[in-house]
Amino acid sequence: MPQGSLAFSEENTLRFAAQSDLLQSVGCNGEVSNALSGSGLTIDDLIYRNSRTAEWHGRTPPRLSSLEKIARGIPFVSLFTGAGGMDLGFEAVGFSHLAAVENNEMFCNTLRLNRPGWKVFGPPSHAGDISDFGKITDNLSAHVEMPFEGVFVGGPPCQPFSIAANQRFSKTGGNFKRVGFHHRKNGNHLFNFIRLIKAFRPVVFVIENVAGLRDIDKGQQLAAAVQELEKIGYLVAHADIHDAADYGVPQRRQRMFVVGARRSGAFVLPNKQAHIGSGSVLSDIPGATAINHETRNHKAGSVLRYSRLDYGQRDQLGRVDRLDPTKPSKTVIAGGTKGGGRSHLHPEIPRTLTVRECARLQTFPDGYEFTGPIARQFTQVGNAVPPVMAAAIATQVAKTYF
Repeated sequence: MPQGSLAFSEENTLRFAAQSDLLQSVGCNGEVSNALSGSGLTIDDLIYRNSRTAEWHGRTPPRLSSLEKIARGIPFVSLFTGAGGMDLGFEAVGFSHLAAVENNEMFCNTLRLNRPGWKVFGPPSHAGDISDFGKITDNLSAHVEMPFEGVFVGGPPCQPFSIAANQRFSKTGGNFKRVGFHHRKNGNHLFNFIRLIKAFRPVVFVIENVAGLRDIDKGQQLAAAVQELEKIGYLVAHADIHDAADYGVPQRRQRMFVVGARRSGAFVLPNKQAHIGSGSVLSDIPGATAINHETRNHKAGSVLRYSRLDYGQRDQLGRVDRLDPTKPSKTVIAGGTKGGGRSHLHPEIPRTLTVRECARLQTFPDGYEFTGPIARQFTQVGNAVPPVMAAAIATQVAKTYF
């Protein structure tokens, strides 16, 4: 071992021992903030037993602002917009945002805050419920011609099909085993989306969802939905599952995309890229003025356990994983600081990730702000399509059909 590395190792050993003593001084149920009070330290000064023994030296995800504006103003409409991940990707490659439809008022607040120029149909000012066909068509008709010479994109609510969501349900509950299309409301939103496609006849549609949508009911319901669109002249590509890590996102995240068009063309994604490690966006800590960067006030006992984990190892009690900076992150989930799951552990700081750090793994720009309570900020980030992945889809849509 080189002399410098040996000195660094000895320094970390002493620092870790002092840190452990400090945390133990408040007891396992004491809060870390109490242990650090008066020491001049923050939680971001804490380390793992083996901090910085692995490091990412490769490329970083592309900035949305650096992407080629290949679409040159082709209009698009988004449904089930959420926090706007798909929209940002399409916008980044030159599509023109015509309208967004979203039923959650908090998500609408996020959209309006970040993109005040977008037309957002949703509460409190408009109807955003896709199941209310009459109101939605009335709202869109004022801005969208029929047939629509642009693109409809959307991800019907995915929780009924999600394995991660299913793990939160009781085995005796009605939501267990990915109830899918039997879910009274969310499971039928796919067909509400299709009804709007049939009404407005966009040149292209993109349906995004979790992988479970393709497999639930052995694919029968999805096949029926595709058949409806094929009957009115759409050529629909096979429902494919893609990993965001293959397209410039520092995160493993499987999503299903169904692309159809009333023009000829074979939709395929570009060649897969070499994966990017999570350290590419987590190696520098967001500054004190960063938005959506409030750290969780952990219990000292939790941090003591976390601090002994190796890269990629799971804390079995808290069911959280320390990320490896040289590999893509595990899937960012829609959990929060109170209930509904928790974010992963930072590669080099024994704490869970903040909303901003999760947003970085999702490739949202640092200036994009999520509104509402912290738990719901996590929900918005975790439910979103990574904008860089959406941009890859959007680029191929423009190249193939326009």
